[in-house]
Amino acid sequence: MFTGIVEELGEIVAVEQVPNAARLSVRGPVVTTDAEHGDSIAVNGVCLTVVDVVGSDFTVDVVHETLQRSSLAKIAVGDPVNLERATAVGDRLGGHIMQGHVDGTGVYLSRDPQGLTRFALPEGLSRYVVEKGSIAVDGVSLTVAGITSEEFSIALIPTTLELTTLGRREPGDLVNLEVDVLAKYVEKLATPHLPPAREQNGNTAGEGELR
Repeated sequence: MFTGIVEELGEIVAVEQVPNAARLSVRGPVVTTDAEHGDSIAVNGVCLTVVDVVGSDFTVDVVHETLQRSSLAKIAVGDPVNLERATAVGDRLGGHIMQGHVDGTGVYLSRDPQGLTRFALPEGLSRYVVEKGSIAVDGVSLTVAGITSEEFSIALIPTTLELTTLGRREPGDLVNLEVDVLAKYVEKLATPHLPPAREQNGNTAGEGELR
């Protein structure tokens, strides 16, 4: 589990293609101080398992499923990445509960002079995002300032812009998104108990046609 409070801005130092996966070597002097084989570290919001630690560098394997769902498929040597170690029991929960399980990728759209930043949402995720709720963007816990069916906005403070990848994003860049897992559980538990949706003519909508 993570809280979305980025500990340091790391750097990709090597990318190796292996069968059905990619092996990344990441430089992170802070997160490697106590890292061991098998530990979890979030890289741009993706929970990955440490394979090896050498000095300030650690190695992780990114499986095909993760590459398909996240921006890590396009990662390259020299790219900055947000790093966070798994939260220890008893630590302060500074952000919100995150799993490091990316739901999809969004697109950085724009940022105005006041720091209000817009991101496009992939189809199907907007129902889990609410104004003043939480969302993780590249592993950073953020508060939603505004939401439509196709995009959301957040107000980024100067510290976040300086210490994370979000201050380096340009329009068109992909970002990893993780919605609030509590919203997904509520939907799954509540859906069987809701009355069937109705079409405008009064007929019950078929499966996959709920409005």
